[in-house]
Amino acid sequence: MNLNARKANTGQGSWEHFSHAADIGVRGFGDTPEQAFEQAALALTAVVTPPERVQPREAVDIRCRNPDPELLLFDWLNALIYEMAVRQMLFSRFEVHIEGAQLQARAWGEPLEPARHRPAVEIKGATFTELKLAQDASGRWVAQCVVDV
Repeated sequence: MNLNARKANTGQGSWEHFSHAADIGVRGFGDTPEQAFEQAALALTAVVTPPERVQPREAVDIRCRNPDPELLLFDWLNALIYEMAVRQMLFSRFEVHIEGAQLQARAWGEPLEPARHRPAVEIKGATFTELKLAQDASGRWVAQCVVDV
């Protein structure tokens, strides 16, 4: 699979995958860090299954705290991976609020149905590899890291 070809524009921002050895990079773009975090989460779901296959039926609240914005992204993605594993759910809609070192978010999704969702892989965790939260030359926020699959 050519991961560089996996991209989406959601109206609130966009996301894409990027190649990295045996793992997969997730990257979210947005006008704000919150939007970039939301789009990185959508890219995370897209590693497992196309997000349009996932109905936003149930909400799960997620909180993270880290004074380093990049480590907050790392914590956010790992919190989502944890919720996916423990609840056996996939998520397709995200709302993130960041105030200082505190992230409060809500993720909407549904229980995993293997026959319908056809999961491609199981994500083991976010890594520090290529971890970045920054503004690009156009002022758009980029949130990215490599996830272990």
